[in-house]
Amino acid sequence: MDAATTKQAASLHFHQHCLNGGYKPVFTNRLQLEEALSFCKTTLENNLKENVNLVRVSAPLFVTRASGFNDNLNGTERPATFEPRDFPGTHLEVPFSLAKWKRWALHYYGVEAGKGIVTDFRGLRCDDDVDFTHSLYVDQFDWEKHIAVEDRNIDYLKATVKAIYKALYDTEQAVCKKYGIDAYLPEELTFATSDDMIKEHPTATPKERENILCEKHKAVFFIGIGGMKPDGQLRHDGRAPDYDDWITERPDGGHGLNGDLLLWNPVLKQSFEISSMGIRVNPEVLLKQLDLCGVNERKEFVWHKMLLDGTLPQTIGGGIGQSRTCQYLLRACHIGEVQHGWYNPKEVEILKKDGIQLLGLGEFDADPSAKSS
Repeated sequence: MDAATTKQAASLHFHQHCLNGGYKPVFTNRLQLEEALSFCKTTLENNLKENVNLVRVSAPLFVTRASGFNDNLNGTERPATFEPRDFPGTHLEVPFSLAKWKRWALHYYGVEAGKGIVTDFRGLRCDDDVDFTHSLYVDQFDWEKHIAVEDRNIDYLKATVKAIYKALYDTEQAVCKKYGIDAYLPEELTFATSDDMIKEHPTATPKERENILCEKHKAVFFIGIGGMKPDGQLRHDGRAPDYDDWITERPDGGHGLNGDLLLWNPVLKQSFEISSMGIRVNPEVLLKQLDLCGVNERKEFVWHKMLLDGTLPQTIGGGIGQSRTCQYLLRACHIGEVQHGWYNPKEVEILKKDGIQLLGLGEFDADPSAKSS
């Protein structure tokens, strides 16, 4: 299934289950919605800090291209870039995430092993899909934790994932109690691997495999994201070579010390990614993954040199989508209901006719404050 066909199928699914399915938003008062959004985010952040031993720190809105600090995602996306007026030739980029910056920040702040940081990250992803679960604007709790060398293993990954899921579970309990919403998350999280799911469902697409898992278990941590199958196709989605470790062999015979936290969305009737996380590359793994991806030139970036010479600590980290989480917790069918963004004008008009309000300028097909040409 190609990208265009996948998008068409997703759009049809959305229309069937939301627009034609009698969807009613939990909140119709916008100010009450904003108060609920604040409650969701504050509660989740506090639970994360307690469960994972994190400290809140400030974060940059842009980094220099030459530093190599920007996350490369799948390696093909364009960053939002600009040059300061008085410094032509200096290229600054709005980060896709803080995957690399956070690891440097642990070194910068002198954070000891067993403790970590969390940021309120805001960024732009110009090449992301724009639909009911994706936006050009990204907001997430970007977190990173300093770990000992011996903690680079699957057991430590699972223990950390369980702590994060407990933070999410407790947040849903608090939100549902406060706003009279039926709780949905199971108390226990299920672990599964991409390697096993490919064996069990060899002809299914990655999204279909996620749906199979999530519909059955409601909450799943899907281990092993990135890297190729023997046929040269992506194993399960792409990952940049310089943050998550997706090649280390696990005791179960699979590869990768990373994964995605997926939930079954009761409104959208499909799997719903809340978070991506993993144990990060060490110098040896970094060199192998850079070579596999054909980007050995990155070894000359400042960040990569700091990792290769042992300056940067061993870490585990990830990002938890704030708007995605709020969309799930408040049972919203469109991410534009819980964040200010821009969306397809044709889709916006259809949503309006069905009584679905997007926040702010997201509900207009043009910026009403802009001057006419």
